[in-house]
Parts: sequence; C-alpha cells; structure tokens
Amino acid sequence: MSCNVGGVDRALRIVAGLVILALGVAGPLGWWGLVGLVPLATGVLRFCPAYSILGVRSCAADGKAA
Repeated sequence: MSCNVGGVDRALRIVAGLVILALGVAGPLGWWGLVGLVPLATGVLRFCPAYSILGVRSCAADGKAA
C-alpha cells in the first residue's frame, strides 16, 4: 500500500473527518456522522482506495509514506 494522499490533501481530509464526526456527536448529523471516519482514515493512512482506482496521486512521486 503506497502513499497516494499528499500533505495538503491529508490535512484537509483529517480536518473534514474530525468536523463530520463532531457534528455527528453533537447531534445535527446523528449516525451519519460516522461517515467522517472515511476521510479521517484515508488522511491518517495516507492511502485512498478511490485514488488508486482512478490513478490519482497527490503525494510526491516516490510514493513512500513519511
């Protein structure tokens, strides 16, 4: 599993995931807030399965996780 999520993309995914989870806990989203686990996990792991399928990469050319 090589890195395909770069620095800015990673930060945005982590922040978005945490915000969605927080909205789920706070009430407005309820159980739908668990959807926030997807961007959070892809940001933390620096790997996005959808990017692999589409051939997209937002990290450095070497593809190694830092």
